[in-house]
Amino acid sequence: MAISRRAFTLAASLLAATTFSFGAAHANPVIGERAPDFTATTATGETVSLSDFAGQTVMLEWTNHGCPYVVRHYGGNMQAQQDAAAEAGVVWIQVISSAPGEQGHVSAEEALALNEERGASNVAHIFMDPEGVIGRAYDARTTPHMYVIDAEGTLRYNGGIDDQPRPRDGDPAPIPYAQNALNAVLAGEEVEMPETQPYGCNVKYAG
Repeated sequence: MAISRRAFTLAASLLAATTFSFGAAHANPVIGERAPDFTATTATGETVSLSDFAGQTVMLEWTNHGCPYVVRHYGGNMQAQQDAAAEAGVVWIQVISSAPGEQGHVSAEEALALNEERGASNVAHIFMDPEGVIGRAYDARTTPHMYVIDAEGTLRYNGGIDDQPRPRDGDPAPIPYAQNALNAVLAGEEVEMPETQPYGCNVKYAG
């Protein structure tokens, strides 16, 4: 029995480390200050900078197609939010920071094919970040991890997509933190909860 309890404790610790641990070496971007700019190559081969979207609201989504949390949200929830954002003129950007050889690392062609298969047709750009430069600049910790940047380039939201990492039957409807933040920014209002805890699989950074 003692061995069973020890094994259970070890398994629980490993799960927590895999899905929720936060890197201490990252420097947090600051809500209310300018979002870190970056220039990178998209999956379609363009060289694009965040500053190219001055005057537009931007949603950043860190993603990893092999992560079960991402898979769950791509059962329709993420696509619905992307569609609504596109209708409102929001630039929705995915960032893939998985290093070569790690879960979630894909070629540009594979990234585009994944979105086509999932019906994620309103993603404006997919940024390929295999060295983790963009991810570390934003302290992106999990997949998904969501950020809202307003038309002035100010970071207005940093956190989870909602408040339910492991929903169960009978649970109340999730609070859609990222969607609420985006709606507030589009309405010219303050974001009620500008920072929340992201959940999901750890971003699989190089090194």
